[in-house]
Amino acid sequence: MKTFAALFTAALMLFVSPAALSANATRYFDNSGRTDVLSGGVRMIPVTTPKGTFKVWAKRVGNNPTIKVLLLHGGPGATHEYFEAADSYFPGASIEYYYYDQLGSAYSEQPDQPALWELPRFVEEVEQVRKALGLNKDNFYLLGHSWGGILAAEYALKYGQNLKGMIISNMMMSIPAYNVYAEKVLMPQMNQKALAEILKMEKAGKYEDPRYEELLVPYYEAHILRMPMDKWPEPVVRSFARMNKKIYVPMQGPSEMGSHNSKLEHWDRVADLPKIAVPTLVIAGKYDTMDPAHMKMVSQKVQHGRYLLTNGGHMDMYDDQKVYFDGLIKFLKDVDSGNFK
Repeated sequence: MKTFAALFTAALMLFVSPAALSANATRYFDNSGRTDVLSGGVRMIPVTTPKGTFKVWAKRVGNNPTIKVLLLHGGPGATHEYFEAADSYFPGASIEYYYYDQLGSAYSEQPDQPALWELPRFVEEVEQVRKALGLNKDNFYLLGHSWGGILAAEYALKYGQNLKGMIISNMMMSIPAYNVYAEKVLMPQMNQKALAEILKMEKAGKYEDPRYEELLVPYYEAHILRMPMDKWPEPVVRSFARMNKKIYVPMQGPSEMGSHNSKLEHWDRVADLPKIAVPTLVIAGKYDTMDPAHMKMVSQKVQHGRYLLTNGGHMDMYDDQKVYFDGLIKFLKDVDSGNFK
């Protein structure tokens, strides 16, 4: 039986909560002093590159002076759109967040300049975006998913003094290790006849052949987003449909079955992980294309890490959504309140 004090407290919470929630909502959506109100939070940010100045697209949602999350999408060459699941969780937690399409992605300018698709240049782009948005060590969190996780780690290694916290979501810190995991663990689980055909088509460069995409569907449904592809959420479908393959293929390779003959093929930052001092959450999916054991190791090698294992795949912000966002929001709140351990 509940005590009188407990019943009284519950009744009091029912009485005060609506007003408190209203006050919080008012503060969260307070646009006072913002320069992006007219455009609904959207800005086109000039980015200086060795090939000239181009504009990248960013959009702010919400207002929180101490928690501002910049979202780094995957690909490379995908879009911010698949992060739209955050709309169901971040506003209710009063988290300010920024959608952002990297240069070459759909909402940003797409210069036909192959020399721009290099990891160090993308790092400098993120730094320019940070400055333009006014983010700093007292409020700036970087969430990098997939390729975005590589970008986030590289940013932290060069510009860690600007960060308050970082999330590496569904990305190993070694492409050679990623390739080994794909070849030794995931590929043996596939239909071997289909795998042989996939590899044959890759060798022939038939990446645009509809048959190639058809053969990859079971792999993607098992490890990318664990539901039938015709049921994939619309933001995911929309984002992937806009993938800029002029960036994706040279940097990643033709598919998610490892990264071969690509600019990232030899990327490995495991030895440098102890240099990352910022509080870091590492999110892994049990069925991901990325090795969960490796991801756990990453959380242990950084100076201040936390590990979150979901029951999803590479897109576990969808196929294990509540676990993903509950763990992510807890990390942000713990760092913000000084309770991160």
